[in-house]
Amino acid sequence: MRILTVVGARPNFMKAAPIIAAIGAHNKRIALRSGLVSGAVPIRHMLVHTGQHYDDRMSGSFFRDLELPEPDVYLGVAAGSHAAQTAEIMRKFEPVVLDERPEVVIVVGDVNSTLACALVVSKIAYDGPRSRPLIAHVEAGLRSFDRSMPEEVNRVMTDHVSDLLFVTEQSGIDNLRREGISPAAVHFVGNTMIDSLLAFTDKADTSTILEDLELRTRPYALMTLHRPGNVDDRDTFMHILAGIEELAQDYPVVFPVHPRTRRRLEEFGLRPDSKMNVVLTDPVGYLDFLCLMKRAALVITDSGGVQEETTCLGIPCVTVRKNTERPITVSSGTNVVAGTDTQRIRDAIQQQIGQRFRGRAPEKWDGRAAERIVETLIRVTNHAAAVAVDLAPERCA
Repeated sequence: MRILTVVGARPNFMKAAPIIAAIGAHNKRIALRSGLVSGAVPIRHMLVHTGQHYDDRMSGSFFRDLELPEPDVYLGVAAGSHAAQTAEIMRKFEPVVLDERPEVVIVVGDVNSTLACALVVSKIAYDGPRSRPLIAHVEAGLRSFDRSMPEEVNRVMTDHVSDLLFVTEQSGIDNLRREGISPAAVHFVGNTMIDSLLAFTDKADTSTILEDLELRTRPYALMTLHRPGNVDDRDTFMHILAGIEELAQDYPVVFPVHPRTRRRLEEFGLRPDSKMNVVLTDPVGYLDFLCLMKRAALVITDSGGVQEETTCLGIPCVTVRKNTERPITVSSGTNVVAGTDTQRIRDAIQQQIGQRFRGRAPEKWDGRAAERIVETLIRVTNHAAAVAVDLAPERCA
């Protein structure tokens, strides 16, 4: 059985790593039992990295921290406009699929690599009984209902060409049902990003990032900003920075700066580190960031994944966006969606700072989502193979 997994950007790495580990565990069990398990087949896995995030700060360090294997194929697409990047990924990915002929292609999350590779597979035509691979979308069904977000377009389009939709929360099931997706294609498995968090949370304690920033004994806040709608517009960016001014009078605000955000800070002449108690750093690795997040008094973010991680850890979070595609983080009580208005951000920070929540793991956020995904893939592909045999024309004796 051949499975090909696609990654391209940092959020993909955290979501894919547990699936790759679960495939390895499946193969190890088969080897230990000498293949005598009924219906058990080894999985030949291939990892394809599109190169959407390509430098060591945005890619290499995460591979090391998450103990990911080196990619079998690296497409080297790198930066570009949405259209150029998506098209180049499609152009380079198609021959990989045709050469390898996997039964399943796994795409994760909502980045351009996710949509590009799903579209390629949806139009692939194999010779023989299988027309094309199955497309499995991990983290399906999430909706912000804001089509101005490129990620929302990617999510919707990927879901509607996928064959297997692996959902993290109830809202995903509800959204897919409203959009007419067959319930038989939808599988509520949990959250593989939380699988990674639970697997590495103890190891994150070995990070020296708090000593490096002289924060081991001091309370601090953590901030991440990267979405174009927040950092590409100077006024919006300034409103967000103004919203944290009062916070920064009492707490150092650690701000690992995404390369896109760094360019905008320089272009707009914004220096929050010179005016406020803001600690600008380069992007940090997964273990360093997890260590910072675990110890933070408050997290300000526009990242969907960080909203989920803070919910699981019980860390108060303020989301500087007008919406969230992850409503369970709000209903769990750890996350407040503040928008980008300065006063609303200040109010949300005052509401959240000093709060301590118990780690509230939503249903099936238990570290076993990847296991459920692999079990489902095996069951579905075994069934598809049996049907193909039943439908094949009889051979002449």
